[in-house]
Amino acid sequence: MTGVDTEPTAAAAPGRAGRNLPVAIGVGLALGGLLLGTLYTYRPAFLVVVVAAVSVGLWELVHSLRSAGPAAPFVPLAVGSAAMLCLAYVDGSEAMVVAGLLTAVAVVVWRLAGGPAHVLPDIAAALFALLYVPFLTGFAILLVVPADGARRVTVFIATVVCSDVGGYAAGVLAGRHLMAPTISPKKSWEGFAGSTIACATFGGLTVPFLLGGAVWQGVVFGLAMVCTATLGDLGESMIKRDLGVKDMGRVLPGHGGLMDRLDSLLPSAPVAWLLLSAFVPHVHH
Repeated sequence: MTGVDTEPTAAAAPGRAGRNLPVAIGVGLALGGLLLGTLYTYRPAFLVVVVAAVSVGLWELVHSLRSAGPAAPFVPLAVGSAAMLCLAYVDGSEAMVVAGLLTAVAVVVWRLAGGPAHVLPDIAAALFALLYVPFLTGFAILLVVPADGARRVTVFIATVVCSDVGGYAAGVLAGRHLMAPTISPKKSWEGFAGSTIACATFGGLTVPFLLGGAVWQGVVFGLAMVCTATLGDLGESMIKRDLGVKDMGRVLPGHGGLMDRLDSLLPSAPVAWLLLSAFVPHVHH
């Protein structure tokens, strides 16, 4: 979900980056419905959905990295990631960090048991995957813990989605000046402007309405989200270019892999948690 993954000109193809746009929208709505449905009915089910998504995303990332050489061990990563997210939900940020450190140790031990060949690249790839996917996702789990956690997660995810929608609309209608042609040739500065307006407006409305914060806090939140979402999307685009792949996976029709949908959410999660914790102090259950 990115704010500027747009066609650079008004003559852009109807599909996002060559994708089937109606199918992509349908899949996106289904995913959103699943997240919101579990979030507002039974939060442990939301945790299960997130753990499953992280497991799939990790598999996609590990598989893509392996195609370029480094073979990160998936089993300790997947088990440790599930433990990190569950402990974040049950016991907070300190428990999540401790679980992350123990997972890193388990990854190193697991890989050392496989022999010395290419051990450093493999361990480096595994630690990168650990920090990139489950650790950043853990902050989204921390968002859901307070009594108003469902609304916090809603504001976070919906603002990042606004970055995608605003950027797509502005890029298709007015995109002319490419943002980073060597990394992602379909992103434009006009798309980024559309993302910025959409996120600032949405944040300025929802942070006061849903969380009781000030309008200026919502605007700052929206501006922060558009920056982290854009950097996250460009970062994953750079990784995919380095690996020589178009998508991280194929599990989502019209989107690619789950990692291709998580790219902008992952770096946005810790910033959302930090800002909302500072702007709107929460009350725990």
